[in-house]
Amino acid sequence: MTLNSPEALGQQPVSSKATLETLKLTLLVLQKQIRLLEQELDGHLREQFKEQTGLLSSIPGIGSKTAGMLLLSFGGFRQATSYRQLIAKAGLCPREYSSGPSVRGKVRITKMGGSQIRSKLYMCSLTAMRANTACRELYERLVAKGKNRKLALIAVCKKLLKQAFAIIHSGVAYQPDFKRFSA
Repeated sequence: MTLNSPEALGQQPVSSKATLETLKLTLLVLQKQIRLLEQELDGHLREQFKEQTGLLSSIPGIGSKTAGMLLLSFGGFRQATSYRQLIAKAGLCPREYSSGPSVRGKVRITKMGGSQIRSKLYMCSLTAMRANTACRELYERLVAKGKNRKLALIAVCKKLLKQAFAIIHSGVAYQPDFKRFSA
């Protein structure tokens, strides 16, 4: 809102140059404070979640900012006992509307979790489709079945959360050719 104020003030029929200059100085001070707070938060993240940030950043499609947001949103993955809890907390689990046998609605995501983490994961899913083999295969398989492209991207978001959960709980960095062996 403050960033748009100079433009809005310039649109007014009567405007004061002193007010405009004061607003610009205020914006500069706010931007410096925001940068300092971001650096301080980044330092705290590195200090508290150094190992986990490195592990999450090893997943193709997840960067350091998203890794930090995941760790903050999910409490360092300490409280979650399964990846399903993470998916539900992010608001990515399905919700079906139906009323009896005749009224059927589309299945959508619940959106009951944090919108910021959901939007970050959605943007990461766009990158993961290119860089992460498992995510690309999932996306292509769903689109080939005739599923909507956005639905396939939400499935990629869930896949990224599953990978993040597995990597944090195993303590092993991402391996693109990982195969589960059964004994």
